[in-house]
Amino acid sequence: MARRKKTIENVTITGIADKGKSVGRDANGKVYFVDGAVPGDVIDVLVLRKKKGVDHGIAKTIHKLSDKRIDPVCQHFSVCGGCKWQNLEYAEQLKHKFQNVKDAMRRIGGLSEELVQPIIGADPVYHYRNKLEYSFSSKRWLTDDEIRSDENIDQSPALGFHAPGTYDKVVDIQKCHLQEDLSDDIRNEIRDFAFANEYSFYDFRKHEGDLRNIIVRNSTLDQWMVTISFGTNDLDRIEALCQHVCDTFPQITSLLYVVNQKLNDTILDLDVVPFHGPGCMEEVLGDVKFQIGPKSFFQTNSHQAKILYDKAVEMAQLNGDELVYDLYSGIGSIGLYLAKYCKMVVGIETVEAAVKDAEVNRQINDIHNAAFLVGDVKDLLNDTFVSTYGSPDVIMTDPPRAGMHKDVVNTLLQIKTEKIVYISCNPATQARDLSLLSDAYEVIQMQPVDMFPHTSHIENIAVLKLKSHG
Repeated sequence: MARRKKTIENVTITGIADKGKSVGRDANGKVYFVDGAVPGDVIDVLVLRKKKGVDHGIAKTIHKLSDKRIDPVCQHFSVCGGCKWQNLEYAEQLKHKFQNVKDAMRRIGGLSEELVQPIIGADPVYHYRNKLEYSFSSKRWLTDDEIRSDENIDQSPALGFHAPGTYDKVVDIQKCHLQEDLSDDIRNEIRDFAFANEYSFYDFRKHEGDLRNIIVRNSTLDQWMVTISFGTNDLDRIEALCQHVCDTFPQITSLLYVVNQKLNDTILDLDVVPFHGPGCMEEVLGDVKFQIGPKSFFQTNSHQAKILYDKAVEMAQLNGDELVYDLYSGIGSIGLYLAKYCKMVVGIETVEAAVKDAEVNRQINDIHNAAFLVGDVKDLLNDTFVSTYGSPDVIMTDPPRAGMHKDVVNTLLQIKTEKIVYISCNPATQARDLSLLSDAYEVIQMQPVDMFPHTSHIENIAVLKLKSHG
């Protein structure tokens, strides 16, 4: 017999958490993670499960609506799973992101909240993404209202975003407010052409279908790059669709395609074929030009990336004579950006294709004081590396969400460079690493930067200074 789910009455929502959940407390101060509420709401929580000792649930009844609620602009809000906080004033979003950084630093890092500078917000808060990926699916996600309806519901294939928690159903997107409008036009035109010419949409259970994905990228230079992923290798139909896209959208700088007949969607290990244009696009941050290919990683918000990098350079306080190590260097974006402020930059990056991109971008910008090497940071960064390239004056590190490997932390403790600038997209793992580094380093300043409005994601820069002993 199934256990009856309990309802907790009069829970006040006080903050936001990861993955779009809100945080609430009952009259006794017990914490709940909740879907379907915003800070300031007073609700009854239907508890669905317990995870790591904390109850998780959904808003069953809302007794009081927060005065910080606003009407979401997107017709797909609460369905597609992309923007979790469109129904919360942006200033309020910033307030809670700022608090989340401070909480992580205090609870996990054992650091003073006073070290965290006021958060830098984004502008604009819509149309800020330079990359979106859309999926084709033979199964369209039905909303709760459609399921409850007595009407005959159209269950035609869909092109859009995977519904949260599903791998085989896609929310059919008509308009997304995260990228400029041409992205909508391209996606919708490809969908219409596919329907009219009877292209099959991918079946994630059977692993078959003509069309799998579209990746749409654009830059502040108004360049556009579109990559279409096909599940079948029918060259005539591939070329017919690509030619139609080129004819309809002369704004596209590069159109590429890839045939992916694997079980997963990644194209990093596949050959991408240029159909039109140079096969890449260009972006500029400050006075540094970047060539971005279909497999390149680049900061997804170009406007805020420049602000983030400017702040990191300012906090590093470079005087032009420093040797800088750039850990997890990617395509060299931050390393090349700061090269003019120092004597030499040496980057380490695991992905070989990214290092090749970094070298191309170094040459494009005629930068001679930067070098990028392929290897896992935990393996490459050691005494031999330091003796070969010199002892760094500053280490710039921008690891993935999981943070730095413990071996990297231990190596940093041994190297004892004077200053570390740590950029993170996950304050929790950053705070953990800062705590691990605290034997040798003190954190002197932190700066959160919002890169992704309407989501829970936040970037944070921390500056660490070597402690003086004796």
